Amino acid sequence: MQQHESKVTALQSALAGGGSGAFTRAVAQPLDVLKIRFQLQLEPIQRGSKYSSIFQAVTSIVREEGLSTLWSGHIPAQLLSITYGVLQFTTFEELTRACQYASPQFYNTHRHSIIFSNGAIAASVATIFSFPFDTVRTRLIAEQKTQRAYNGFIHAATTMVKTEGPLALFKGLVPTLGQIAPHAGIQFAVYKLFTDNVLTKVQYFQRSDTVKSGTIESSLSANLIAGSIAGFVSKTAIYPCDLMKKRMQIQGFQQHRSSFGRQMYCNGLLDCVRLTITEEGFWSLYKGYGASVFKAVLVSALHFAVYDELKHFLMRVQI
Repeated sequence: MQQHESKVTALQSALAGGGSGAFTRAVAQPLDVLKIRFQLQLEPIQRGSKYSSIFQAVTSIVREEGLSTLWSGHIPAQLLSITYGVLQFTTFEELTRACQYASPQFYNTHRHSIIFSNGAIAASVATIFSFPFDTVRTRLIAEQKTQRAYNGFIHAATTMVKTEGPLALFKGLVPTLGQIAPHAGIQFAVYKLFTDNVLTKVQYFQRSDTVKSGTIESSLSANLIAGSIAGFVSKTAIYPCDLMKKRMQIQGFQQHRSSFGRQMYCNGLLDCVRLTITEEGFWSLYKGYGASVFKAVLVSALHFAVYDELKHFLMRVQI
């Protein structure tokens, strides 16, 4: 089977990655809002708490803060997703092309290990450049809309820089890099394993309109299935790091969340982990896991499938 990754250009990767990120974010933003609200709640997720279930959380947010709250922070979230998608997929494709050209035999022998490492590197690069958007959108999601601290994305970013310093935009970067490398590595490796070595063995999952004759490409349904599995596996593996990241990103912002219940004040990553476990129990590291893994399955499926569809289209029209 010929592999067509090396045929895609940097421009095609960038356009497909940006389009995939924008589409996926627009669809999944409400799930992200739910996930973050659950992650930041110190009280147990049970009856009597601010948020006790996904359905209760949705109805509570809409009733108290309005339907638009489910798309809180959507502008910085879109900037995050587009920037991340462009850099992640372009870096991954370029690294893969370099590995293929440097030593085709070594690449074919160690294909899945190379995909894992390239995915990890690509995600780390994309994370560093897009991280300020992530911090700002977390603040916008975390605030209660009846007691606003910020008047939109620009005001939030400038206020954070003025009152907390430029490094405030990078709060939680360390645990993020700690989770994003293995997360993306697992995601790419699992996705490619299923699209290249499992599902494409079945004729039903083979694309009929291939870009180049002689290639075997996975269909849209195969990409959605593989993306879903990749999202579930990768999110489950690194979830506690994601929770720590969110809790660190709101340090210095707790006074604007008093109506949500108790607030955590920590000094760094290790202190955040210690306080979370001692005050809430070990399984609190998986608070919001239900909404998060549902979002991860949806986002990963759409992210990879839309990217491959856009890439396939751009390769056919030679953009």
